[in-house]
Amino acid sequence: MPVKVKLIADSGSTKADWSLLTPRDHFRYQTQGISPFFLNTQQVREVLEKELKPQMPPGVEVEEIFYYGTGCSQPRSIQIMQEALGAVWPHANIAVSHDLMAAAHALCQHSPGIASILGTGSNSCYYDGERIAHNNPGLGYILGDEGSGAYLGRKLLQYYCYNSFDEELQMRFDAKYHTNKDEILENVYRKPMANRYLAGFSVFLGENRGHFIVENILEDGLNDFFFNHIYKYSESWTHPLHFTGSIAWHFRDVLQALCELYELQLGSVLRNPMDGLIKYHEEAGIKSKP
Repeated sequence: MPVKVKLIADSGSTKADWSLLTPRDHFRYQTQGISPFFLNTQQVREVLEKELKPQMPPGVEVEEIFYYGTGCSQPRSIQIMQEALGAVWPHANIAVSHDLMAAAHALCQHSPGIASILGTGSNSCYYDGERIAHNNPGLGYILGDEGSGAYLGRKLLQYYCYNSFDEELQMRFDAKYHTNKDEILENVYRKPMANRYLAGFSVFLGENRGHFIVENILEDGLNDFFFNHIYKYSESWTHPLHFTGSIAWHFRDVLQALCELYELQLGSVLRNPMDGLIKYHEEAGIKSKP
């Protein structure tokens, strides 16, 4: 008899994390990211067939699939993912949702709370324990994305281009990046993926904790997220604030300090949502739905 399993996915455009839940254990895999903005149904199917299925153990029957992914708030993207997953696992019940719902399920489980993503970009919502009840929409990395890696990286480059570093930090920056103002402007304004370029500089912030300029950038950047997003939810004063993403994880001490300053309750902080998603779907039972 084949073993009936659940398959969970949390996918960005760069990489996708997968977990196979059996009655006794779970197995984790990784593939390239899947974005239905850039891949059609056949291309997604090829990724699943070539990268995911060979990693999975033989003798399992995928009964349910819970796919959370970038771009999957749009009907066309949802259709592409459902068709591709259904072509590979035709007998599975398939539910497709977006990355903010992944954060809400992973962080809040079945309880109400504020769920926030602080990674390359940023997003947030109030989750009432069953659904996303409120979402303060973001404006992308040019006008918004407060608290994100791109936002913090932009602030760092502003200091650099305005010659606001002290001598010590200037030396550290030059030793690491060997760049200049013209090269920075070229990458930001003329080359693709400027948000990823900007977010890459957040690594420098993590490597130089304790320097007063770095601490100012972190506190100001994350405080901007609180001011423009967290404060927009009246529920933030009565429910815990949960965070996921690389920025939230690496700078969780700053989040803790801001919560203490504003007398808010910090909940869970996860580097990525998969651990929380495994727990959510294990506890939800075989008929849970995103």
